[in-house]
Amino acid sequence: MILIGNTLEIDSRYLAVLEASFSSQAISDTAALAEVHSLLDPARFQSLDSLFVRAASHIIEYLPEKPKQQSNPKHSVSSYQELQKFQEYQKQLDRVCGQLHLTLLEGSDRSVFSRTLTEEVTKISRNLQSQRFRVAVVGEFSKGKSTLLNALLGEEIQPVRDIPCSGTVTILKYGSQRRVICRYKDGREEEIPPAQYQEKASISEEAALGSCEDEIINSEIKEIVFEHPELELCRNGVEIIDSPGLNEQAERTAVTQQVLKTADAVIFLTHAQNALTEKERELLLYLKKELNYANYQGASNIFIVVNFFDLLRREESRTQVRKRVETIVNGANPIIAGENRSHFISAQSALDAILAGNENDDHLKAFHGFTKSVEQFLTVERGAIALNQSAAGIKQIINTGCDELTQYREMLEGKLTVSEADKAKIFEQIAEVSGRDVKIRLLANKLREESIGEAIESWKEWVKILPDRLATKSNKWTSKYSHIWSQDKLIRDYANQFVLELTQEIDVWSDQKLQFILKQKIETLDFKFKEEFYAIRQEFQEFDQRLNTSLVTQFNNLGIAKNLGGIGIGGSGIASSINPDIGGPGGFLGGLGLGGLVAAGLLFFAGLGIIPVILGGLAAGGGGAFGLGMLDVDGIHNQIKQKICELGFQKFKESEESISEKIQERIKAVFDERYETASGAITQAISLWENLLEQQENRDRQNQAECEAEKVWLADKRRELEQVQNQIETILNQSAG
Repeated sequence: MILIGNTLEIDSRYLAVLEASFSSQAISDTAALAEVHSLLDPARFQSLDSLFVRAASHIIEYLPEKPKQQSNPKHSVSSYQELQKFQEYQKQLDRVCGQLHLTLLEGSDRSVFSRTLTEEVTKISRNLQSQRFRVAVVGEFSKGKSTLLNALLGEEIQPVRDIPCSGTVTILKYGSQRRVICRYKDGREEEIPPAQYQEKASISEEAALGSCEDEIINSEIKEIVFEHPELELCRNGVEIIDSPGLNEQAERTAVTQQVLKTADAVIFLTHAQNALTEKERELLLYLKKELNYANYQGASNIFIVVNFFDLLRREESRTQVRKRVETIVNGANPIIAGENRSHFISAQSALDAILAGNENDDHLKAFHGFTKSVEQFLTVERGAIALNQSAAGIKQIINTGCDELTQYREMLEGKLTVSEADKAKIFEQIAEVSGRDVKIRLLANKLREESIGEAIESWKEWVKILPDRLATKSNKWTSKYSHIWSQDKLIRDYANQFVLELTQEIDVWSDQKLQFILKQKIETLDFKFKEEFYAIRQEFQEFDQRLNTSLVTQFNNLGIAKNLGGIGIGGSGIASSINPDIGGPGGFLGGLGLGGLVAAGLLFFAGLGIIPVILGGLAAGGGGAFGLGMLDVDGIHNQIKQKICELGFQKFKESEESISEKIQERIKAVFDERYETASGAITQAISLWENLLEQQENRDRQNQAECEAEKVWLADKRRELEQVQNQIETILNQSAG
């Protein structure tokens, strides 16, 4: 079966399937039936005229249901050997953490190691256990996103319809058993039968064909987690995030903004017959910005997937598409960076080959090339960094442990003695350090309240000029719909553009005003941190010089361990471990990103539902009475735009209090995280002082024989630490090889 122009040429085998379907005869050729369904899928013919699309849909109505093929575990999408290796190295490193924890715990119980060491190694271990690669799949409707996901998973899990159907974020991940968990906005979780998954993951067909804002806004579901024991990609440490979509509806775009914050890689889909439209290029530039890449720098973690490449029958057409994509993504203002970031595939053909177990299929081979490039990026360019970072954090803990062993041995040998005067001084230092914690907390609270006050005042001033700014921007709104034949669709189109413009305005305010306010306050707070930490180091240094201890080194090592170990408040993905600011509630200096978060709070989490209000207001006021004038087209369109701006801004103003609350929550989170980081460092300083006192108390209680036995124990513990250090080096060398 081939497509020539707008006509299908069908060979006799497929024709028999069609004839049988109309005469209600049984069909024994299930492969032919499956291919007829695939080739007549209207989504494959978006560039053709609507008459052909309707004809294809009509034929499918009379066909028997598409045969369900079972996934064959012997014919998987890919072996994912590199991901398997990375997971094994991660497990080995975690086992090393387990060994180290036992050694440190034993030493802590004997008051030789400070308690902070066991706490920090536990945090790194938990981080290693929870880390997953997170891959987000995004794109506009009709690009084959759900089919691509099914091909990645090797099983028809995602709902596939000829209309936009993703209504919420869906996370596909490994689980010991097949189950589906709904997470609600109010914090509840509910496990539902897997059979209900597609229903929960989709918006209703009526909403998709019309307007889905009401359904999305009113939905109680925050995200759906689908766990499965046999999805090979997920079994190898990857979580796949199916985003609701970009540029389909404002609310779904706002949700997708959140997805990008913790993604290690983003797969962007486009259609081969209309690859990288102007709107898609805008979306790609937006993605690059959200992933914190500068204009002159391409994003290394964006993969461009040109789907439906099998529909291009001529080699010349395929060459032209390849050149077009290459020119756009690697031009003067590059969108992507790195090798093998653009791929040309047929997700449906690859999925069919996977389900049929046809490993020699050319489409499947192309698909394997795509998955291999993603795997290479995740393991080499993302995973290796995370692995080395965690290993470096563990090494710093070991270094601190060795310093504490040396410190105690010198006490046993009489080379180091903490006198009664020194003990009194240490107690003073502990009290003084605790006072520093209080001063930092009070300053953080003061700066937080000042920031909130200035931000709210700035917000109010910004809101005053919003109507004029939105009215000016509305002059550039365009729509393919006619005010005569499709006035309802035209109004809906303009209403959606209003919300998107409003989102961008909030982003601008955040970037220009809010971040400026926070930058000043955070710099003040950070200066205080540096001042207090400098004083703590000076106090440690005084003891180091007088008693020949290594308190400054121990304090620095613990701080480095916390940072390198990926122990941030951010998410549990690899991206969050490499940069704890990603996905966390704060992290201003690493990229605050409050704009998208505040906008998302406005459009989704605050539940404003601006678009339904606009549509309802126009309907109540006789929205269809804008006229059918043929001559003054611009005048009628301007009337519609003006009314949309009035209604939309009116609803926006009604919800200003909830927006202010959202802004305050974000600012509070920024300062709370900053304070928690500083407070953690102060706790470590106190722990080092206390450990020095405890070691001296141990020494004071021991006789000579006990001291000698203790020295033997210290030597054993040092060997254990050195063995752990060597094991780490072995793991890193193997992973690098």
